[in-house]
Amino acid sequence: MKKFSELIEIKGHIIDSLTLPKIFDEILDHGGNYESEEIKIGRTKKDPSYARIKVTAPSKPIIENIMSRILKLGAAPVRQTEVKLKETENDGIFPDNFHITTNLPAEIYIKGKWLQVENICMDSGIAVTNDFKKAYCIKMNEVKRGDKIVLGHDGVRVDPGKRIKHKGVFEFMGSSISPEKSKWLIIKNIAENMKEIKSKRKGKILFVCGPAIIHTGARKYLEILINEGFIDILFSGNGFATHDIEASLFGTSLGVSLKEGVQTKRGHEHHLRTINTIRKAGGIKKAVEKGILREGILYSCIKNGVDFVLAGSIRDDGPLPEVITDTNEAQALMRNKIKDVSLSIMIASMLHSIAIGNILPSSVTTVCVDINPEMVTKLADRGSFQAIGLVTDAELFLRELTNYLFQI
Repeated sequence: MKKFSELIEIKGHIIDSLTLPKIFDEILDHGGNYESEEIKIGRTKKDPSYARIKVTAPSKPIIENIMSRILKLGAAPVRQTEVKLKETENDGIFPDNFHITTNLPAEIYIKGKWLQVENICMDSGIAVTNDFKKAYCIKMNEVKRGDKIVLGHDGVRVDPGKRIKHKGVFEFMGSSISPEKSKWLIIKNIAENMKEIKSKRKGKILFVCGPAIIHTGARKYLEILINEGFIDILFSGNGFATHDIEASLFGTSLGVSLKEGVQTKRGHEHHLRTINTIRKAGGIKKAVEKGILREGILYSCIKNGVDFVLAGSIRDDGPLPEVITDTNEAQALMRNKIKDVSLSIMIASMLHSIAIGNILPSSVTTVCVDINPEMVTKLADRGSFQAIGLVTDAELFLRELTNYLFQI
């Protein structure tokens, strides 16, 4: 019986990241077999390891399926074959068998050399410019007729090492998610990482925020972080922005007094009246300029020149004028804003956290904070392997983070 085979190699921290056993599992679970031709294990934590494996399968479709799976984990064919390209025939449609990216750094072999894929993010294709000097991630809705798109796995390799190298002070936290971890030690290390980024100018800090920050009374801590320069970019939605401004105008969040914790008279109307006031003013920025909005998170963002992107959803009231209701437009803007981000902190926002996790490269340290352990698990399950989970309340997290940053 004829067997089909491929010789692959894996380099980097393939032992401590469990990349090698995962590759073995993928091969066996999908009808293949393997033979280890060479394995070199690094002697220290910093030393990379290397493995050369012969993969065999009883049919071509089976080995192609196995290869597509293990390439996403960092395996690369030993034989250097040119990447296969095909021009698209229609806008918004990839060719059949287009290569699908992960959030790991990737390269393609073209014209006799390896070319780094720019703006890497998961669940995208790879396009190549007409002069073959640039390769970049491209989303399906961005595809234009005539684009040169990478097909299959030939001539493509990814770097699994970037999945764990970025953790630094977070490495002790591991990958498991548990409410029993020492929250204070974790938050202290996050604060130290933020200080290091700012002192050494190592990149930008992104916060992805949910409405619970307002409901729990934690907005004052976020204001401090913005005013002191620890937040460069803020992503959220209509609800978060509306409740922040509602708190500024009415002292309530969803009609509940933030001082007394009780429902106020006609408080259920406050969020709609808030949106109407801002729309009448011409937007959040105009409301600040006119003196209508005088404090709060969005106020601090505008006063300090902090970028913010508000993405809409079908459940939004209003929405506020700055909310981007076109999801493709919102995603494209967010992808553009994250280019220099080195730390992302996601707090109490399931939908936005998962969405942003999908566009962040694996090299970005990602901390997900939520009171619900399932939320933190979902982010990792959807491909954001670099996500570090912290199960705690939004107010406690931001209060302690502020305390550690400023030694209050």
